[in-house]
Amino acid sequence: MAKKKADGSGSSTIALNRRAKHDYFIEERFEAGMVLEGWEVKALRDGKGRIAEAYVLIRNGEAFLLGSHIQPLVSASTHIQADPTRTRKLLLHGRELAHLIGATEQKGFTLVPTAMYWKRGMAKLEIALAKGKAKFDKRQDKKDKDWQRQKERLLRH
Repeated sequence: MAKKKADGSGSSTIALNRRAKHDYFIEERFEAGMVLEGWEVKALRDGKGRIAEAYVLIRNGEAFLLGSHIQPLVSASTHIQADPTRTRKLLLHGRELAHLIGATEQKGFTLVPTAMYWKRGMAKLEIALAKGKAKFDKRQDKKDKDWQRQKERLLRH
């Protein structure tokens, strides 16, 4: 799951949430740092993180990641009780947090994690301000995607 980019920047993807584009209209994206424990960092370096069923919740003016799963390594320390689904605090600037609080409370948006990656040796989480799609919206997106694929095939021949 962890793939290095070829540009040599040292940035690599840990986990992706592919369902986010299918289930939501993505309006804005934000980059957030995460407060992690040592065993979590080691597990993420080994590519053991999942954010498929995760979501972001804002409580008391702070953002938290819930439902993400970081599988502890087998060689983890014995004196630490590793909780793979613990709530993790997200680090955002104050103005970003204020913008997200306003959007989620008033406009009906939700916060969805879309990607987890390394940036300059630190684990980052990309969160998106998104609105849920209805069933017919999902069908229309699938039709549009199929039409684009078919159009490209026709243009090649």
